[in-house]
Amino acid sequence: MRVVSLSLIAYRLSPVENRTKKIYSRPALRRQVEQWRRAGDKIVLTNGCFDVLHVGHIRYFAGAKAVEPGARVIVAINSDESSRKLKGSGRPRMAEGERAEIVAALADVDAVVIFAEPDVRSLVRELRPDVHAKGTDYTRDSVPERDTVIECGGRVEIVGDAKQHSSTHFLQQWKKS
Repeated sequence: MRVVSLSLIAYRLSPVENRTKKIYSRPALRRQVEQWRRAGDKIVLTNGCFDVLHVGHIRYFAGAKAVEPGARVIVAINSDESSRKLKGSGRPRMAEGERAEIVAALADVDAVVIFAEPDVRSLVRELRPDVHAKGTDYTRDSVPERDTVIECGGRVEIVGDAKQHSSTHFLQQWKKS
């Protein structure tokens, strides 16, 4: 078992007062993205359920931040309903607002938004990210939103570590113990 120092964890967390400020409605996020763009910032969009946060997610967010240095990282979180449709009954284990707050606590994340659709094509059209970052369980060609990202002037990047972690697998192992 690897021990992680508390100082490393503290480094990766945003101050408590910033957590809820990073959670946006879609209209508010569009306005914020416009402000960031006027300031010259690049936009990186990531998405997922993030039901049970694990080290693979942390590495994914860090990879998204690193793909375009200085960029703003937006994490789109599947709503409870869309998570259930993707993952099955009994999921998500944690409510969308709580998942959003946990993800917003991470320093590599600049904004969080909850979306109800099965994929983020509509968000890509709304936000027009410079980069759409997906995990290593995808290839650039297999990302569902790939064509929409390219159509909107962005590019797809695969980030994070090799897919060795999964919330589904974690929950299955936990159930067995």
